[in-house]
This record gives sequence, structure tokens and C-alpha cells, in this order.
Amino acid sequence: MSIYRNTVWFVKGLQEYTRSGYEAAAKHFTAADLDVNLDGRSFMITGANSGIGKATAQEIANRGGTIHMVCRNQGRADEAKRKIVERSNNQKVHVHIVDLSSARRVWEFAQNFSQNNTVHVLINNAGCMINQREVTEEGLEKNFATNTLGTYILTSALIPALKKVEDPRVITVSSGGMLTQRLNVDDLQFEKGTFDGTMAYAQNKRQQVILTEVWASQHKDIHFSSMHPGWADTPAVQSSMPSFHARMQSRLRSETMGADTVVWLAVSAAAAKQPSGLFFQDRKAVPTHLPLAFSRSTPEEDHKLLTILEQLATKFKP
Repeated sequence: MSIYRNTVWFVKGLQEYTRSGYEAAAKHFTAADLDVNLDGRSFMITGANSGIGKATAQEIANRGGTIHMVCRNQGRADEAKRKIVERSNNQKVHVHIVDLSSARRVWEFAQNFSQNNTVHVLINNAGCMINQREVTEEGLEKNFATNTLGTYILTSALIPALKKVEDPRVITVSSGGMLTQRLNVDDLQFEKGTFDGTMAYAQNKRQQVILTEVWASQHKDIHFSSMHPGWADTPAVQSSMPSFHARMQSRLRSETMGADTVVWLAVSAAAAKQPSGLFFQDRKAVPTHLPLAFSRSTPEEDHKLLTILEQLATKFKP
């Protein structure tokens, strides 16, 4: 089954996820959707110092939005902020240093932020794909800690603040790679068998899509969405998937192309009219499962995922 899923997914990717796939889709975009003034709107973007996160921050800053960059590395974040401010002439760009793999640190940051700031849109973009199994200081597998638990805690902690503003939105940058995976709720931290970083990442991305669907059903007054940016030429792809990058480099999307749907979901009136909880690619809601892939989890498995995340989040809550 995994061979079937991987093959179907790769063929689909060559048609849709590449630069030419974006260019074909973009012929149907409505330019006016992004013709907006974001003055007075506040956007938190994780992993905003490079790749799709930085491209998203730039596009939103260009339109007058207030940006809260949540980054791990002070030097890289400050340099990215300098460039974003310079290109946008928008001074409302703020840096927050947080390691999303630290559950306790994410809680502390979110709680402090909510007390002192407003947030209209949360963009869960930060992610990691570590190819050897690593464990954090808190004893959690690092991909899971960053991609799934960090996203879960940050979003959960900010939901009360989001409910206080007009037109609140949460966008989670997932990946089409999740189409190759069926949720494996019995081994969320990859303690069994041989560790495969690419598969771990794809599992995390499947988990994010399920979380988005659950949050949408629980919190009707916030608009949730997840999305696939396509195959973009980012520093993360270069470092985590060097052979894929070398093979596909000429066909990869630019960072701005990868960020387009994130920006559209974050700022456009058209996106807010879409049902909450959907998975998007090139400004369109797309299926979360490949045909005949048998990748759907049961409601019981989804509930178990939420229960485990809730227990872990509670354990590390200050």
C-alpha cells in the first residue's frame, strides 16, 4: 500500500506541485483577492526567518499588517526582519525567540503574548525534518515535538485570544507528503522499527491536517485551514532532502509561489468564505486522501491523537 501511495503521490506531484503546476493554477487566480490593506491586523508567523515563512511575512508586511515573527535563531531572525522592513517600509515587524520543540517554552511564550498583544491570524509554518531520531530535553522525538505538539500547544493557547478579535484565522502549513500516510496513533514518536525522517515528517503533516479538522469542528468562530505549498526551493528542502532538491531543482517553485496560498488564506475575503477545516493547494480546497489509498483514520483514532496531545500539553504547562 505504501508503494502505491508513494507512486500515485509522486506522479501527482510532478503534475501539480512543481513550478509549472503553480503557473497553470495561477491562471485562474483572482488578483483582487490580495489587493487588501492590512493596517490594524496582527499576524503571528512561526518559522518566519526563511523560506515560505519569510516570504509570507514579506507579503503581509507589504500590505501594512503587523508581523510577529516567531523564530528559533536570534541572528537569522533579526537579519530577516531587517530585510522585510527595508522592502516593505513597514516598521511593525516584531521578533520573538522561541524553540517550538520545547513544549514548556511554547506555553510560556503564548501565555505572555496573549496578555500583552492582539493576534488576528496565526500561521503555523515552522517545521523540521530531522533524518536521525533525536530526543528533546523534555524527552520527546524532535520532529513530533516541533511539527505536531508545538503546533498543538501554540494554537490551543492562543484560541482564547483569537476569539476576542474580528475575523480570526489559523493557517497550518502542512504538506502533500501527508497523502502518503495513514495516521499511526500507536507510535506517534517513532519508537518502533527503523526511523525514517521523511516518513516521520509526513506523519506529522497528516496529524496537522486532522488537528485542523478537529479544531474547525470545536471552534466555529475561528476559521481554520491547512495547506500544501507545493514543492518549493527553500533552505529546509535543501538541507533535509538534498537528493530530492538536486534532482528536482529546475522544477521547484520559488518561495513566493509556495507562500501564495498561505497569504491568500490569511488575508483574502474569498478564503474566509470557504468552509472551515479544509486543506488547500493553489487557493483551492483539495482532497486529503489519494484515491483507493485507504489512508483514512477512524474517529476513535483521531480522538486518541487529541487525547495524547492534550495529556502531553498538560504535562508541560507551566
